[in-house]
Amino acid sequence: MPNTWDSDIRKAAEPEQARILQRFFKTGPGEYGAGDRFLGIKVPVIRTLVKKYRHDIDLGDIQTLLRSPYHEKRLFSLLLMIEKFRAQQDLRREIFDLYLDNTAHINSWDLVDVSAPHIAGAFLQDKSRRPLFRLARSRNLWERRIAMVATLHYIRQGASDTALSIAAILLQDKHDLIHKAVGWMLREIGKYCGPETEETFLRQHCTTMPRTMLRYAIERFPEAKRRAYLSGTP
Repeated sequence: MPNTWDSDIRKAAEPEQARILQRFFKTGPGEYGAGDRFLGIKVPVIRTLVKKYRHDIDLGDIQTLLRSPYHEKRLFSLLLMIEKFRAQQDLRREIFDLYLDNTAHINSWDLVDVSAPHIAGAFLQDKSRRPLFRLARSRNLWERRIAMVATLHYIRQGASDTALSIAAILLQDKHDLIHKAVGWMLREIGKYCGPETEETFLRQHCTTMPRTMLRYAIERFPEAKRRAYLSGTP
């Protein structure tokens, strides 16, 4: 007999939405999301199910969900992990370990972005950031993105050192999803840590970093300053 939450997930599935998501998340052969499968459940519906079942699903079931072939079940799992991480301090180490042991299943930009700051970043707040630097040097695209996006937790507290160090490691990464993540974090550094902190880094690297990374980083700059950075003469 299926679990009530599993039944609710399947009832929320929309085949047409699934087809839209398959295209949006680039699931074709050779694309970054190749082979991913979708039920067609919108994110607000998944968040509603998280609120409904957050006290009823244990970490064993969460791991099973995280290893599902269905994208929405993996998202459901990660959102449950965040809820439990925030609510149960005694489970934080176990949740962090579960997260790092299953990075193979945190394999899309949305799954990374919704979870990395709130689990990996938050757990390492008062600890060595060495796990993030290991991920930043991984051959796995999603582990590298986890490393970068996890630093948003520190950036929002006004601390940029870890983010800038990881950004430096990823400056010559070949994948545009890393270019976008690094540029995004640099932009957030400008917002939360001060524009001069961001611009010091950009002045040093703007002529060698990938253009997508630079464009994301300077997105909020005045037009004249944007043009100066794009021309390499800030």
